[in-house]
Parts: sequence; C-alpha cells; structure tokens
Amino acid sequence: MADTLRFVPDYVSPAGETLEDVLEERRMSQAELAARTGLSRKAINEIVKGKAPISPDTALQLDRLFGIPARFWNARERAYRELLIRREQRT
Repeated sequence: MADTLRFVPDYVSPAGETLEDVLEERRMSQAELAARTGLSRKAINEIVKGKAPISPDTALQLDRLFGIPARFWNARERAYRELLIRREQRT
C-alpha cells in the first residue's frame, strides 16, 4: 500500500542545469571547465544542455573541482535519464 502513495514527480531537470548554476556561481566559463577537466568545450556544452550525460568519471572530476560529491551528480543524472525513459515508455 505504501508504494501506491509514493510521489513520483513527472519532471526533473538535467544535471547540466545544476552544473550551469555552479559555473555561474563560481564565475567559471564552460571553456575554463573544459580546460580543467580535459573534456572538449562541445562535451561540456552538451552536458549543460542535457544532451549528453554526466559520466561517473566526470562526476568524480566535478567532485574534485567543486567539492560537490560525485554521488550528487550521479544521482541527478540517473533521475533525469530515468524520467526520460519513463516518458518514452508512456508514448
């Protein structure tokens, strides 16, 4: 019975939106993040736009760079991708 009352939101923003907020807060450009992580500018931009996922490796890099735990980035990414699959399966 408890499972039927569980709230499952039908929205979630890409983890890249949070990354974009962090970059803005730290006054860091996507180009600087790319240089610091070794990822291409295009890869960073696709993550920010939600087109590309944050990989576990990238999550660890963000953890080291910003002090925001990799588990946070991984959980945000997983929730977003799961929602996309749920939406796809409904259609």
